[in-house]
Amino acid sequence: MEELIRALPAVLSQLDWRSVLDIFVVSCAIYFVLSLIQGTTAVMVVRGIAFVLLIGSGLAYVFNLTVLTWLLRNSIPALIIGIPVLFQPELRRALEHLGRAGAWLPHASGSETSEAARVSDIIAIAARRLSERRWGALIVLEGETALGEYVQTGVEIDGAISVELLLNIFFPNSPLHDGAVIVRGDRIIAAGCVLPLSEAPGRVVHLGTRHRAAIGITEATDAMSVVVSEESGRISLANKGVLQPNLDEAKLRKVLGILHRPFAADPLPAWMRGRAPAKV
Repeated sequence: MEELIRALPAVLSQLDWRSVLDIFVVSCAIYFVLSLIQGTTAVMVVRGIAFVLLIGSGLAYVFNLTVLTWLLRNSIPALIIGIPVLFQPELRRALEHLGRAGAWLPHASGSETSEAARVSDIIAIAARRLSERRWGALIVLEGETALGEYVQTGVEIDGAISVELLLNIFFPNSPLHDGAVIVRGDRIIAAGCVLPLSEAPGRVVHLGTRHRAAIGITEATDAMSVVVSEESGRISLANKGVLQPNLDEAKLRKVLGILHRPFAADPLPAWMRGRAPAKV
């Protein structure tokens, strides 16, 4: 420790603006990574790795353990390879945030805002009617992250969104009522879709599969989801991994009006994407 204190002035004297910038960039990167994994199971993995490295390094230093020192030194390359595997969901989320073109561009013209308000109104009315009938429902509003991989798990519809269409899809005897509906812009893209389930520790233990799926899709992407309980008829909204329960039509319309923002639709027409537009 005394040697470190004596060497500190010499180290500080060698700092220039490039070194300060380098430290600042690395600090921001570490903070960004830690903010991504906060509240996820990856935090426990990081704590476990840090605990093993600290205890191992301490034992190797105090008792001068040559083999343990060699093992810890050579485990760093293995950790570098293993980190993308351990933290795949978090890294994917970070890359999606950086890769969203819409995040760097100004949002929403007046017509797009009006369209979002109309969609919010339709979903709020449909949720209220579904709640009154105690029909379970899960409606996902796509954000800037495309949900193509989840669309493929269901039945493509590509129809204009309406209260009647949502009620028909979630009718208890309908073959699509158990899955999720995915909404892109003002159109229902697919129904009967399978979504990832949230596995947040201590937060979803008391929730059913439909509510866990509603939270899970908002953890994996920037989508929002509206869920209606089949047992109680309660309406809830999931956003960024957080479930806001006990909403009525007015509250849901207000929250969607605040949170739901139009996004840049796919500029390519259907025939350029290799399929003809569906007729509804």
